[in-house]
Amino acid sequence: MDHEKPAMTPGKASTGLDENLGGLLAYLLGFVTGIIFVIIEKENQFIRFHALQSIFLFGGLFVLNFVVGMIPIFGWIISLLLAPLTFILWIVAMYKAYKGERTKFPIVGDLAENQLKKS
Repeated sequence: MDHEKPAMTPGKASTGLDENLGGLLAYLLGFVTGIIFVIIEKENQFIRFHALQSIFLFGGLFVLNFVVGMIPIFGWIISLLLAPLTFILWIVAMYKAYKGERTKFPIVGDLAENQLKKS
C-alpha cells in the first residue's frame, strides 16, 4: 500500500461533509456507497478517490467471491478465506480515509487514480 500525506487540513466537500468523513462513508457499504459518492460528489478529489477505490476494491471482491463460490469445495474454502480479508480491508480503508490519508491499495488504487484523471 502506498501512503500519501494529505495535502492540507481536511476540507469541505460539495456535499457539505468534511472530506475525511466523506472518505470514510465512501467505504461504509462497500461499492454501493462508493457509487453513491461518485455520483453526488463532483468536486472533492479526496472523496472521489476513496469512492472509486471502494467501487474497484469491494466490487472486485464481490465478483471474485461470487465466482469462486460457484466452485464446489475448493471455491467454498476460498470464499471462507476472502470474508475475513474483506472485513480487514474494509476496516483499514475506513480508518485511513477518516485519518485523512489517501492510501492506495495495490491495483485498485492505481485504477482509481487513473479514473480520477479522466473525469
